[in-house]
Amino acid sequence: MTVHFIGAGPGDPDLITVRGLRLIETCGLCLYAGSLVPDAVVAAAPKSARVLDTAAMTLDEIIAEIAAAHKAGLDIARVHSGDPSLYGAIAEQIRRLRALDIPYDITPGVSAYAAAAAALGIELTIPEISQTLILTRTAMKSSAMPEGEDLTSLGRTGATLAIHLSVRNLRAIERELTPFYGADCPVIVAYRVGWPDQAFIHATLATIRTAVTAAKITRTALIFVGKGLAASDGGFRDSALYDAGHAHILRPVRGANQDAPA
Repeated sequence: MTVHFIGAGPGDPDLITVRGLRLIETCGLCLYAGSLVPDAVVAAAPKSARVLDTAAMTLDEIIAEIAAAHKAGLDIARVHSGDPSLYGAIAEQIRRLRALDIPYDITPGVSAYAAAAAALGIELTIPEISQTLILTRTAMKSSAMPEGEDLTSLGRTGATLAIHLSVRNLRAIERELTPFYGADCPVIVAYRVGWPDQAFIHATLATIRTAVTAAKITRTALIFVGKGLAASDGGFRDSALYDAGHAHILRPVRGANQDAPA
């Protein structure tokens, strides 16, 4: 039997993939992070399935449930929010599964940064302004950041940043990024993307902390920082992708004499 790691998306039940939903519908054990995965997603599990919220469980307890279900011949749905490859803590679970010789696979999900950009109606890669998106977080009570991945190092790139798990660290974000982006650099905090109470706060590096404090947001938020966030209405060139003067293998140059007889 197989453990299926499934990305449920950021909150809207409609954003789970068809594959992910079909797997949940067939599994005898469904483990999900109840604080981040909507009940509507796991409601698709069979009536006979054992459905457990892992929010209060330890890694050992989760693996014990998986091992017991595997021994009983059941497939397991391990449902994570967003995409499980990003801050999903699946690597430690996979290590345990490999040690127990329990097979697994991974079904990707919609990440919060992609859902936020869609809800905002923006593109995150703007020609000649920002062509790089860095997904990162800051060190707070969780594990330390690896050398070279601190905000000061990443800020030197000038790339658009999508900063996870850090809404209570805005003072440090402002201090470390202002020298590279400027105090007036646009910042968007996306709160509970995909949930009915989702909200977006638009500010700058200089004003975002005050705005977030006023909104009383302390968790479940993603922070975007970058000059491209304010460029969607103008101030940038069209991409070459659909430019009539830009030829590529599917759209050759159309010269005046291209169709002339030889």
